[in-house]
Amino acid sequence: MIKSMTGFGRGSYLDDNLAFDIEIRSLNSKFFELKIRGFSLDGDEEIKLRKFIKEKIYRGSISVVIRVNGEEDQNDFVFNKKKVDAIQNILNDIHIHYGQRLGLGDIISSNDLIKSKITDIDLSKFLFLVLEKSLKELDEMRIKEGKLIYEDISDRIKKSKSFLGNISKISEKFGSEKQETLRNKVQSLINASKIDENRLIQEVAYFVEKSDITEEIVRCKSHINQLESYLKLDEPVGKRIVFVIQEILREVNTIGSKSHQTELIKEVVEIKDQLEKIREQSHNIL
Repeated sequence: MIKSMTGFGRGSYLDDNLAFDIEIRSLNSKFFELKIRGFSLDGDEEIKLRKFIKEKIYRGSISVVIRVNGEEDQNDFVFNKKKVDAIQNILNDIHIHYGQRLGLGDIISSNDLIKSKITDIDLSKFLFLVLEKSLKELDEMRIKEGKLIYEDISDRIKKSKSFLGNISKISEKFGSEKQETLRNKVQSLINASKIDENRLIQEVAYFVEKSDITEEIVRCKSHINQLESYLKLDEPVGKRIVFVIQEILREVNTIGSKSHQTELIKEVVEIKDQLEKIREQSHNIL
């Protein structure tokens, strides 16, 4: 079942000596983006935390806030001069050795600028336990919103299939009527004057082939079936769904450009409306 990229989760730990919580917010994004604020972790611990979160969340704009012993007041934090100076020295070395000038703003985050006054607290024993709780809550919200998205997309797929069926029926009806009309016109021309019958047959065949939309309808049906199968997978499928929607829209646009019947064009407009709304929804799918 699909999941939304939007969600919120919180995990907490409390005993006589320590109280801390981790909040995770996730918004839709094409890539994985992670920002960590609050209590400053040591380098190795932060790397492990980032890797752990990426393995669980896969994609989205992720904001993580770590609060220890209720630290929220601005007086609980100080400027992390030592870390900023170290980063600046690294940037200077890059410029000297590689001729590449980078500014602090290119790589620094708020977590590099500030640090907590509380320096003697070790979260390592409970950090990932609390992180697991917050991620579980986040995942539950993603699943819940994913169900709503699934229901909406499924309903629009059902409507799209109906419109595509109407297009197929109209096309078949038009083909038979057009064939009869052309036959009568050809017969009239043949009776009226001497013409090259072989050339005329070739022109008629070309016209019929040019206006035929059978292949486009078949490909549309195949892509829609593929889309339905993606919705049922228990893995990230958002990017694949976006791609399939683009393919369906391409076929539908071709159908519209080949057809000249007002009745059929109305169905094309309706199915495009449904597909565009599915595409909007698909951008929030994990």
